[in-house]
Amino acid sequence: MRRRAAEYRRPVRRRFSYWIWGLLGLFSIAALVMFVIHHKHEDRIEPPKNTSIVREQFPREGLNFTEEILSVTSFARQLSDQMTLAKAYVIIAKEHNNLQLAWDLSSKIRNCQLLLSKAAMREQPITLDEAKPLVKGLSSLIYKAQDAHYDIATTIMTMKSHIQAIEERANAATVQSTAFGQLAAEMLPKNLHCMNIKLTADWHGNPVLREIAGEKKNSPRVVDNNLYHFCIFSDNFLATSAVMNSTVSNADHPKQLVFHIITDGISYGSMQTWFIENDFKGAAIEIQNIEEFSWLNVSYSPVVKQLLNQEVRAYYFGSSEDPKSDAKFRNPKYLSLLNHLRFYIPEIYPSLEKVVFLDDDIIVQKDLTPLFSLDLHGNVNGAVETCLEAFHRYYKYLNFSNPIISSKFDPQACGWAFGMNVFDLIAWKKANVTQRYHYWQEQNNDRNLWKLGTLPPGLLTFYGLTEPLDRRWHVLGLGFDTNIDNRLIESAAVIHYNGNMKPWLKLAIGRYKPLWERYVNHTHPYVQNCVTS
Repeated sequence: MRRRAAEYRRPVRRRFSYWIWGLLGLFSIAALVMFVIHHKHEDRIEPPKNTSIVREQFPREGLNFTEEILSVTSFARQLSDQMTLAKAYVIIAKEHNNLQLAWDLSSKIRNCQLLLSKAAMREQPITLDEAKPLVKGLSSLIYKAQDAHYDIATTIMTMKSHIQAIEERANAATVQSTAFGQLAAEMLPKNLHCMNIKLTADWHGNPVLREIAGEKKNSPRVVDNNLYHFCIFSDNFLATSAVMNSTVSNADHPKQLVFHIITDGISYGSMQTWFIENDFKGAAIEIQNIEEFSWLNVSYSPVVKQLLNQEVRAYYFGSSEDPKSDAKFRNPKYLSLLNHLRFYIPEIYPSLEKVVFLDDDIIVQKDLTPLFSLDLHGNVNGAVETCLEAFHRYYKYLNFSNPIISSKFDPQACGWAFGMNVFDLIAWKKANVTQRYHYWQEQNNDRNLWKLGTLPPGLLTFYGLTEPLDRRWHVLGLGFDTNIDNRLIESAAVIHYNGNMKPWLKLAIGRYKPLWERYVNHTHPYVQNCVTS
């Protein structure tokens, strides 16, 4: 192979060596510059670095004060334990009128609390120098308290007495709260009272209203068994209106519905005025005054005699001396004869064959006319059973320690609900149900079988005469239970606000109140004026 001439090889070597030396020089300069910059940076951050070294003597990060106060080796735990004991001695010292000792202990307790708060805020443990004077001072005061015969046994007995006193106050507060809740449920809201007064004034001041009421009273539709008859016994015109409005709004043929309303003498005028002035989609309405039922007297009805008894009235209207007595059993509403009219339906409507009874605290969500075609299999009462809910069985309502009850009834028999009931009045008359009711009322003259009300005597009267209905016909609990499944409410034909939290009261459960309010006529001037005022 031919070699190149020397003059061609030497320049190449010289050029290559120049590149090497140039790169080495650049690297040297760059290293020098970085060294100088790094050295100056270390000079600038040296003071913080020294501070961080000092802080490492008291570790800041990762300090959990909760763990610190629970640690058996920490000063925070020692101070906390001494504070607990000192608080007990403060109470004992005050009871023994040793106010100076109580003051000294309280002062030390405040100092301990202040130190613990500071330690928690700065996220540093309490040091020996900080804890020593407080521990020493508290120990001295605790020893002084023990020397004054405030020993452990005395402390335990004192604390027990305080716990018992607190429990008694808590029980008394619970009873008082229940009583106030019951009182709020019984009172008529001022807006309803306002509307009652205005409607009653219109009734007495407008003779045209009374003429219209007389014409409706003689309507042949009220005795036509080809129509669907509903009865409501109430003194609350707004609640009754909501029941009727919801019923006709969900009915396929509202003009075939007939509503039979019975109220008392005080509410009669407001009821008549309201239902004359408002339209219910052509449904027939009959309103009667219970005070005109001359046949419902003491000689015929045992319950009338009982309700007029002074001892019974004193029981319901008087103050209870027993704090454990259930306030709901002392509700004066049980003295209202309207509450017991459900046992006299065949006497009130002798021409009718079948009716649906509705309470005034329900809302109808589906067409109820199919109830009239249900086969009750010869029974008198069609009702939804409540065994699966919180309303229990017969033994929850009746006194089974009495042989009259225990010999004739099964304590595990399934209870059922009033509020939406189908009554076959032909079967009622055959079974002589009203006389059965009178029998049990006479047996309970001393209130030994049950507290006055309508469900317990209803369970006895309709025992063996009740046909269970699908529970979707009647869902209860909207007046006390805040956790009813929405799907159950949506599927229900009737929802019942049984309980103290009625939808027209301020203490109503907000979740269920709109279901009732949608059927209230908010456009009526009296509703607007009285609510605003």
